[in-house]
Amino acid sequence: MDIIDGLRYLWHLSTKKKAKPDSFINWLRFANAGMLNEGNIYCIEYVSENLPSENPIIEIGSFCGLSTNAISHYVRKAKKNNLLFTCDKWEFEGAENKDVFLGPSAITHRQYRKFVRETYVRNVGFFCHDRPPHTIECFSNDFFDLWNRGTAVTDVMGREIRLGGPISFAYIDGNHTYPFAKDDFLNVDRYLETNGFILFDDSADYYSQFGVNRLVREIRKMDNYELVIKNPNYLFRKTG
Repeated sequence: MDIIDGLRYLWHLSTKKKAKPDSFINWLRFANAGMLNEGNIYCIEYVSENLPSENPIIEIGSFCGLSTNAISHYVRKAKKNNLLFTCDKWEFEGAENKDVFLGPSAITHRQYRKFVRETYVRNVGFFCHDRPPHTIECFSNDFFDLWNRGTAVTDVMGREIRLGGPISFAYIDGNHTYPFAKDDFLNVDRYLETNGFILFDDSADYYSQFGVNRLVREIRKMDNYELVIKNPNYLFRKTG
């Protein structure tokens, strides 16, 4: 983060909007590993209260399930019935060689991946026990290929579900490089209904090193998307 990005970050700290106090989220964040920006919580609460329909919600990138559980909670709290679909391969950037050890430890990336995946399943199974999301273990491009073909798949909890159709909200938190983020946006755009929402994690202006920040600046110039909230990450609504 350079000096300009640092100043942007400090400015954000003084102006960010916060979600209403919520004891479930407080306890969730104590127990569920992961990174979830306070501003994203505000955006997720806003979207849940203003979903345009009961069409499914999509999350790209789930890690240990913190954002998944937060989305599920706010949708439930808003008394909405939208199904939540998530996808994650649990293959982490910079960890392509799965047999390399984590620093001087005796833990390999392969073992770490297995641990994080199992942690995710346990977390969503506990915090979303009444209606757990359908999580497909694959990369996002593969997920949307399955979505496009209306394929019946088996999720990580062993349940069969058929994919496909319009979506009402997408939370994008996958690979942050520009090509991958652009693919995620184009895939979502094909199915995002009019008045549907799309939230990009780590898209704040002080994350200028991420390709996703370049992408959101391009979306701001598009005629069929409007910026609804910048807090500090970008939340858009599709207008046509």
